Amino acid sequence: MAFGITRDELNRWKQAVSQGELAFLTHYWLDPRFPGIKTVTKVGCANYSLLTDWCLTNGLDPAYIHNRAPFPHFDLLGEKQIQILQKEGLWDHLERFRMLENGRD
Repeated sequence: MAFGITRDELNRWKQAVSQGELAFLTHYWLDPRFPGIKTVTKVGCANYSLLTDWCLTNGLDPAYIHNRAPFPHFDLLGEKQIQILQKEGLWDHLERFRMLENGRD
């Protein structure tokens, strides 16, 4: 279940993804399969080749891309999520969702 974002933020992410841009959407998320994980960042792009290349560049296995039309995306979790948000300069995501406190989300 996603929470902590507005409808407008979700719609802006969907629009960017649909236009073939790499778009990042972070939100609170709870899933019993991932104890201790409180956030996820969805990296989406309708240009599947671009999303695949982005995964490979960042040491991520593109086999884990959720290829769900019209919003293919890769879910970032845990330490890798923090590392990539830092690399991408998305400090607002890190701060807003308190991912830097104690080095964990």
